[in-house]
Amino acid sequence: MDVRRTGVLLGMAGLVLTVGCSAGDARPAADGSPSAAAATAARPVGPYVALGDSYTAGLRITPQVGTPAGCARSGVNYPSLVAKALGLSGTAFTDVSCSGATTRDLTGAQQTEDGTNPPQLDALSPATRLVTLGIGGNDAGFVEVLGRCAEEGVKQSLFAGFTGAPAADSPCRSYYSAGGAGGAGGGEDQVQRRVEAAGERLGDLLQEVKRRSPQARVYVVGYPELLPTDPASCTAVLGRSVAAGDIGFLAEKERQLNAMLRQRAEAAGAGFVDTYAPSAGHDMCAGETTRWIEPPLPAAGLAPVHPNAAGQQAMAAAVLQAVRA
Repeated sequence: MDVRRTGVLLGMAGLVLTVGCSAGDARPAADGSPSAAAATAARPVGPYVALGDSYTAGLRITPQVGTPAGCARSGVNYPSLVAKALGLSGTAFTDVSCSGATTRDLTGAQQTEDGTNPPQLDALSPATRLVTLGIGGNDAGFVEVLGRCAEEGVKQSLFAGFTGAPAADSPCRSYYSAGGAGGAGGGEDQVQRRVEAAGERLGDLLQEVKRRSPQARVYVVGYPELLPTDPASCTAVLGRSVAAGDIGFLAEKERQLNAMLRQRAEAAGAGFVDTYAPSAGHDMCAGETTRWIEPPLPAAGLAPVHPNAAGQQAMAAAVLQAVRA
């Protein structure tokens, strides 16, 4: 996902108001590496190619490596940790993930603020034996939705303050079902429509991956939990910048996005890596030492609403468990 608009909208909103599963327990080991049990399992054969957006690239997590610099890839993102655990290096491991990528950037060049990333699928070949793909959030406009929910929450809070009227419980949900996002309105969920459109493109992409690398095992990697099921637990982090009902709305949309990714993976004969269930309790509203996702006002040097190093370690553990199953 692309962080820039998220940081501006969600961060400013917060300042204005001054405020087990299919992947098992995929928590990182004490030394920050995937679990010892995973490390001793049979190793899949490379070469391994990692494709995806900023949740794959490891936006702003040091050290930043690779080219172009605008992709903001981390040397300790989950693909790098997976490759290390599998003993894959050099030409046996290629990471072409890039922050801000959409499904279209897998087949076309992506322009970043600092250089051009070639089409990600160009890294595939008939020799490729392992592929991970983390994509779809930008196609669904998830960053835009997060920012819009903050914006709508601020407006509702200010309106309620001026008029004394109760603030709407879920103004963002209303915005996206009333056509405020440029849709047809009439109660149609515009975010869900974007998710479905992203699914169509992902289905085509997975077929292309299979065509280019017919011997590869392919895994679609889902998104970790961004927000908790209990809105009250986010009060200290988000304050009134996102309405309580919209915290539930955003969590619902992310679950729908992950469900689409799973469905498309299974339809294409690929694996699906669930990082959502293992990350429960480690969302952006958890404590600083517990969270795997940074909040709108993140720790110094990290990207808002993106995985931190612990989050990347946990995602790596989930991927390793899936590929070694």
